[in-house]
Amino acid sequence: MRLWHQTLIPLLPRAQLLGQHRECAALRGAGWGRPHATVNYVFTHSPDKLYLYHALIMEEMEKRGYKPDPLWKDPLYRGKAVAPYAAHDTEAADSPIYPEHDDAYLDECLENLKTKASCYKRFQTTLSSQKVV
Repeated sequence: MRLWHQTLIPLLPRAQLLGQHRECAALRGAGWGRPHATVNYVFTHSPDKLYLYHALIMEEMEKRGYKPDPLWKDPLYRGKAVAPYAAHDTEAADSPIYPEHDDAYLDECLENLKTKASCYKRFQTTLSSQKVV
């Protein structure tokens, strides 16, 4: 489980993008606060930040023709098995949403994608054309 560096979201291969949606949904629901080494930093921030990040994922999904369940667009929604958050004022988005998503984390994410041989060649071509690296 990982949250990809947010600058990579528009470039993520299909499997990673859809997997990211599932992971965000799990973290927003019953997974909130459950320790996991690569995402523990998420729990040191407001759940609003996870919603904002998830919104970026869903926006990219829609650009590619996918239709995430509209219920996830509610910042208070936590899935069918968990009660929603109480109404409150939500945080504005920072850039990056998570301060942990710095240049070192971007490099870590890029290295992780290299291990996914089935998608890396296509991804590397996309990165080169976008001049991300």
